[in-house]
Amino acid sequence: QVQVVESGGGLVQPGGSLRLSCVASGAIFSINALGWFRQAPGNDERELVARTVIRDGDTNYADSVKGRFTLSRDNAKNTMYLQMDSLKPDDTAVYYCRADILIRGVIWPTWGKGTLVTVSS
Repeated sequence: QVQVVESGGGLVQPGGSLRLSCVASGAIFSINALGWFRQAPGNDERELVARTVIRDGDTNYADSVKGRFTLSRDNAKNTMYLQMDSLKPDDTAVYYCRADILIRGVIWPTWGKGTLVTVSS
């Protein structure tokens, strides 16, 4: 089993920055990919923000955050980060970390409980 815990959310003014952290524990060796997703207030779905494949480091970003957000990892700390710069009110959401385990071509996701980011003046 894998567990992930997010932290780092808070209130920030437009144009400001925040860094989110996601610490993974458990069967870390089984993780195929790590990603950040978000769910805005009033929305039913979680959208992909950024996701990285562990084996080759290939990282993808949503168009809405390209050039502003950066995903990084510290393997020694089993931690993934999301550096968020030039924040906009539309970035307000609960941000979730997800760890993907790939078994026989099927992704088994593990979600954290989320951390709230509010961008407001």
